[in-house]
Amino acid sequence: MRILIYSYNYYPEPIGIAPLMTELAEGLVKRGHQVRVVTAMPNYPERQIYSSYRGKLYLTEYKNGVEIQRSYVWIRPEPNLLDRILLDASFLVTSFLPALLGWRPDVIISTSPSLPVCLPASLLGLLHNCPVILNLQDILPEAAIDLGLLKNKLLIKLFTHLEKFAYHSATKISVIADGFVDNLLKKGVPSDKIVQIPNWVDVSFIRPLSQENNQFRATHNLQDKFVVLYSGNIALTQGLETVIKAAAMLRDIPDIVFAIAGEAKGLQRLQQDCLNYGADNVLLLPFQPREHLPQMLAAADVGLVVQKKNVVSFNMPSKIQLLLASGRALIASVPENGTAARAIRQSGGGFVVPPEDPQALANAILHLYENPEKVKTLGYKSRQYAVEHYAFEQALNNYELLCESLVVDDPVIHSPKISNQEV
Repeated sequence: MRILIYSYNYYPEPIGIAPLMTELAEGLVKRGHQVRVVTAMPNYPERQIYSSYRGKLYLTEYKNGVEIQRSYVWIRPEPNLLDRILLDASFLVTSFLPALLGWRPDVIISTSPSLPVCLPASLLGLLHNCPVILNLQDILPEAAIDLGLLKNKLLIKLFTHLEKFAYHSATKISVIADGFVDNLLKKGVPSDKIVQIPNWVDVSFIRPLSQENNQFRATHNLQDKFVVLYSGNIALTQGLETVIKAAAMLRDIPDIVFAIAGEAKGLQRLQQDCLNYGADNVLLLPFQPREHLPQMLAAADVGLVVQKKNVVSFNMPSKIQLLLASGRALIASVPENGTAARAIRQSGGGFVVPPEDPQALANAILHLYENPEKVKTLGYKSRQYAVEHYAFEQALNNYELLCESLVVDDPVIHSPKISNQEV
């Protein structure tokens, strides 16, 4: 098949949707398919175009058999609402030309966010008479409204109509968790349009490694320490101030060290929090190169997943799969009724504590510090669950079968491997 992936984020961006779409595209190429990716100039999470890509309107690259068509976007390091709108609008406009001029796809996979991408993706599907799969990584504008990022009533109305259009125009909608399914069904999306395919992790790349001779521990003087790790985005949804406060409560135990890896601007804010709360047991680090990720995850005794109280229930951080695959014990400071909490409880690999409750988080960390055998047991369950439920090959099978079923439009193609994922 010829598969076009329309995704704002892609390699070399290190976190979020970019690694997932990169692995999907390259995995489909290895299966013998021709894959073209329409994407923006890389800019996340720094929110500025990477230096080697600046000054270019368009750029075509090839990596591991994937044709990557990049276009310029309007981006600001600290965007306000207008900047965010201009960002989406600029990608919508600049990306359409290379998408249109490339070869005709048999199927289009469009990722959201960004939600406005549904417009050029659906137009391409119409022009080429090919099916469009909307891959939902987040549900907008609902998530932005709940976080207080979107307050303008006119814009809320506009984006709500855009959301309805996205669901209506898509041939199929792939969602990453059961919370998404419930949300879409309540909005009147037909059940036979929804396919649940969880986000994945390459369990051969991210795997349990010994902490002896661990490079990350050696580099940062963490030998013989009980390491509590958070790695990922530092933004409004996370509320990492809770982690800093919990660290301050445990600062009298010298063996416990917190390591937080993230983007520079977020780390600057956390540095001030560390000073304010006296958390001198927190190590703030920049994002690690992807090839070092297995060593960093293996250096941890406990991996953290953190969300604020007002995060919508369907939010499912991709770091959960990474931590599970690395065989770490997890502590999730997340809403009790959310998708993230449900996933961690189902895995058997960790605890869920109330969000924005530093004392509860500190107590859970202290409990695991005092019970090393429990840490090992949770880590074993984490790895086992990741291999059984989040292995990349399983997700790749499902996406390939989904694409084939739409291209061939033959009920025989609907394999049981994916039919049990359909709602």
